[in-house]
Amino acid sequence: METTDFVDALDREGRLLAAAAEEAGTAAEVPACPGWRTRDLLRHTGVVHRWAAGIVADACAAPRPMGGPPDLDGEALVAWYRDSHRGLVEILAGAPADLECWTFHPGPAASPLVFWARRQAHETAVHRYDAESARGGTPTAIGAEFAVDGVDELLRGFHARSRSRVRTEKPRVLRVRATDTEAVWTVRLSDAAPVAELGDSGEADAELAGTAEQLYLALWNRVPVPSVTGDPELAGLWRETSAIV
Repeated sequence: METTDFVDALDREGRLLAAAAEEAGTAAEVPACPGWRTRDLLRHTGVVHRWAAGIVADACAAPRPMGGPPDLDGEALVAWYRDSHRGLVEILAGAPADLECWTFHPGPAASPLVFWARRQAHETAVHRYDAESARGGTPTAIGAEFAVDGVDELLRGFHARSRSRVRTEKPRVLRVRATDTEAVWTVRLSDAAPVAELGDSGEADAELAGTAEQLYLALWNRVPVPSVTGDPELAGLWRETSAIV
């Protein structure tokens, strides 16, 4: 996927998020995020948008702290989120292709600009699903290509960091397979950070399988894993330890 694809996805997903939150109301519970209400979702995602926009706009060479959430609620909070989202889209769309700035995980993004467009597109898509879970009804579908990219970012980006808590005392191998595409990953678990690679080389202790969309949501712990073969404890390990911190 290209930078423009990610920016377009970010634009679309943020608009859907705002619309779902507005329809649900800011006091609605978010089933996909126990303990959160829609207002928490808007505040969190809006703060992340503004933080990312600032890093890109200022070409920050080092991390900067996130700002605090606004003391807003109801229609004013929805409007604030829409402004946060629109500002991020505009900054990413107008940023130079050779942008140099800080990024925070070693995923296979081609450049800092691709990194931020990709990261914010997936951040927003997951939280759009959360907002739609608060609203109720059928959630918007996630395209297979975008979902495969998101699984790849999660496995080879987020969980390649030393902060990942998905670890085992003895080496284990987890396979992740998208049944509606040719995408498959082999994730090697140990007492260090997971190491994920494309392909299905070697034996696996367990395999998680489902459509790309199902895996995307399952690996972000929004829905159960559709199919688990082999050692079910590895699926449980993922569910219990993979939350991003």
